[in-house]
Amino acid sequence: MGFGAGDRYGTLESCLEHDQQVMSTTKADLDAFRARKVALITGISGQDGSYLAELLLSKGYKVHGIIRRSSSFNTARIEHLYSDPIAHVGSASFSLHYGDMTDSSCLIKLITQIQPTEVYHLAAQSHVKVSFDLPEYTAEVDAVGTLRLLDAIHACGLTKKVRFYQASTSELYGKVQEIPQKETTPFYPRSPYAVAKLYSYWIVVNYREAYEMFAANGILFNHESPRRGETFVTRKITRGVAKISLGQQECLELGNLNSLRDWGHAKEYVEAMWRILQHDNPDDFVIATGKQYSVKQFVEYAFAEIGKEIIWEGEGVNEIGRETDSGVIRVKVNPKYYRPTEVENLIGDASKAAKILGWEPKISVDELVKEMVREDVALMKANPMA
Repeated sequence: MGFGAGDRYGTLESCLEHDQQVMSTTKADLDAFRARKVALITGISGQDGSYLAELLLSKGYKVHGIIRRSSSFNTARIEHLYSDPIAHVGSASFSLHYGDMTDSSCLIKLITQIQPTEVYHLAAQSHVKVSFDLPEYTAEVDAVGTLRLLDAIHACGLTKKVRFYQASTSELYGKVQEIPQKETTPFYPRSPYAVAKLYSYWIVVNYREAYEMFAANGILFNHESPRRGETFVTRKITRGVAKISLGQQECLELGNLNSLRDWGHAKEYVEAMWRILQHDNPDDFVIATGKQYSVKQFVEYAFAEIGKEIIWEGEGVNEIGRETDSGVIRVKVNPKYYRPTEVENLIGDASKAAKILGWEPKISVDELVKEMVREDVALMKANPMA
């Protein structure tokens, strides 16, 4: 693993030396550079980062990941990739480095050291509800963090060598102006998170146009998996249902049950990220299933996996979900989980990705929910306090 940020000015000098050479870069030089297949992933310890690392390693890449320094290792999703999980040591093909999207000198040093051929920028404060509580931090990481990373690549003279992917979000559409949403649909962000991501989207476009950088946005609609963070609604549902099935919990409290979302599997979506960077030209793509379900339907699928049927009574904050056999209330609405400004209706049109990248989702939402519930039941059996 690599640690620290080093001396900013010495690092900048070495970057400027690279910059002087970039004008003389030939196609043969670029081909040789890219043939190295070195990927840098920010946010590698998250759901998407872990699946992406697995995919790239399977394709023969050397994978570098950035993790934040903290009092404990938050690397459970990628520990199986270590050569020595106990010591948190990687291998010849897998390395971790301490870094932070708020520290430009650190990013410059890492870009200089690693010389990546592809950068996958997934790091973010990605919880919409939290962004209302931490708007400044969300902007610092999600908006300015993307600028810092792009600028580090540019300062190091790798603008025309590196291929850059930025994880954008369907939350950009917010108060939707068109159904379904596609690449040309106007944005209308409805949260500090989405506003920060809007800046991130456009700064990627700006670097692509201003510096002829291979920089692309993937506008990913909701994508889930057993590795989804516990505070996100889908994982909250499957964990709660798992606990109910084991007698560890009686009722699940949720926010807006009528929100409509386009849910896919994260494992398939990271393949789309990779395909975006293999295309001949940089471009922006919507990645989605084109199918829409309510939070209420997701709940029904989850309970069905443990053999329980839910019927709904009431409306709004007074709505409840009752188990048909026992009559026990299994779902309640808690207003504290509502957002100040709700996003009600998201469904993506990924026909451009299908036509140009050959990418199409295969895993249905029903299969996705079953997998998540099964994994959470196994987790809760092994560790009820998880």
